[in-house]
Amino acid sequence: MTIEAPAARELLGTLVTALDLGGTFAFALSGAMAGVRRRLDIFGILVLSFAAATFGGITRDLLIGAVPPAALKDWRYLAVSISAGVLCFFWSSVIEKLRNPVRMLDAAGLALFAVAGTEKAMSYGLSPVMAALLGMLTGIGGGVARDVLLAEVPAVLRSDLYAVAALAGAAVVVGGSRLHLPVVIIALAGGLVCFGLRVMAIRRGWHLPVAHGRDLPASPDGE
Repeated sequence: MTIEAPAARELLGTLVTALDLGGTFAFALSGAMAGVRRRLDIFGILVLSFAAATFGGITRDLLIGAVPPAALKDWRYLAVSISAGVLCFFWSSVIEKLRNPVRMLDAAGLALFAVAGTEKAMSYGLSPVMAALLGMLTGIGGGVARDVLLAEVPAVLRSDLYAVAALAGAAVVVGGSRLHLPVVIIALAGGLVCFGLRVMAIRRGWHLPVAHGRDLPASPDGE
């Protein structure tokens, strides 16, 4: 995406940062609540909060050459992550009252990061297809980091339209950009598509076809 006017470039930069910080907070809450449920101590919860909140953005920035990554040079990312972790540690019972809190927060983070990742990738000159794929990667990165640290199979490999929702939101952003729609409208539409699809998949049990190999050995060696 080519941004010619300085005002438009500044608006896009502000929007990407706002989406990034919003996604950081949502994924930090998601990671911290998962840590609370696994009875980690406060240090473990804060580590999990920061990893879940920043892994997707760091991966994106490294791949597009935006180094050092924003999450490592801007103090706000660490502050948001730590704040979310402390909030969950002391008031987890309040957050737990939300309907399925970890999944809803994860869906919000997924949508925000998918949109922000796609916008930033396009601003660095990536092609529409690669920008959408990188937006998807940005969205799923935090959830993968959280699940790996908790020794679980990443949700992206088994969950209800996890990566598909991120890719759909990213595709809306790319399409809106090609149509030269306002960046705020594009971001809102992409985020709503991703979040809505993910939430509907959770509530209705939508998922991609799965392999039926119950009679197969657990590994090629039959172990």
